[in-house]
Amino acid sequence: MIALIQRVSEARVEVDEVVVGRIDAGLLALVAVQPGDGEPQVQRMLERLLGYRVFADAGGRMNRSLADTGGGLLLVSQFTLAADTRSGTRPGFSTAAAPAEAERWFARLVELSTLRHPRVETGRFGAHMRVHLVNDGPVTFWLETR
Repeated sequence: MIALIQRVSEARVEVDEVVVGRIDAGLLALVAVQPGDGEPQVQRMLERLLGYRVFADAGGRMNRSLADTGGGLLLVSQFTLAADTRSGTRPGFSTAAAPAEAERWFARLVELSTLRHPRVETGRFGAHMRVHLVNDGPVTFWLETR
């Protein structure tokens, strides 16, 4: 499982010009499921999303996590993160999970997130989405569970 996380001061996702998910300060996580991902990868990704220290402490150092701050978590499925881009000029997607498998494990990540964190929003799996964000920093990290 892959997540590209961005510390944001605000973010929202629109589908057909309707806002389907919105957060104020927190993390936007673009998430890709890879073949073979399952419960262990979902559990590990959730630990990292909630525990990764990307928010400033009183001294201005990145020592606080999303769990520490109580900020929002906006989860957006994005299979293109798992693309094979090693050669050529067109991405290959055999390195991304099949849609049914990806939807299952992305939904599980959302489910567990809502049980462990008070402010979770999502995009809409498989939809054409417009993601709007104000990156705070900028702060962006690539997380993998493998």
